[in-house]
Amino acid sequence: MPDANGMILAKAEENDAEVRREDQNKINEFGQLNARLHEVRSEVDNLKKLLEKIDDASTELMMGNGDRVMLRLGEAMFEATEDEATEFCENEVERNQEIVDKLSEEEADILEQQTALKKILYGRFGKSINLEEK
Repeated sequence: MPDANGMILAKAEENDAEVRREDQNKINEFGQLNARLHEVRSEVDNLKKLLEKIDDASTELMMGNGDRVMLRLGEAMFEATEDEATEFCENEVERNQEIVDKLSEEEADILEQQTALKKILYGRFGKSINLEEK
């Protein structure tokens, strides 16, 4: 019987356990958690890139000479003082960092749930099931 990597298992490693509805539900739950895990990691990566851009903008503002600057919000641009722009950047960093922290907590919860499901599913199916990332 081929395993998830396409390799044939030795006869002793095969597990002919029938997949029950309960097992299939756990497999589906694991898959849903895995999809959400990838979404969370992608969101965190995007937010970290945004935080870097905001940090770069803050650095540029610090090197300014007190002039008014153009601040971009979405598609709109408006004029602001350097102090207003700096305050805006600080607020955005704080707001986005809170989101990153919440997503990191969610990632940890997902990994914990996946570990519990792996233990159950590997206990039932052994090497006949592969729940690992490549």
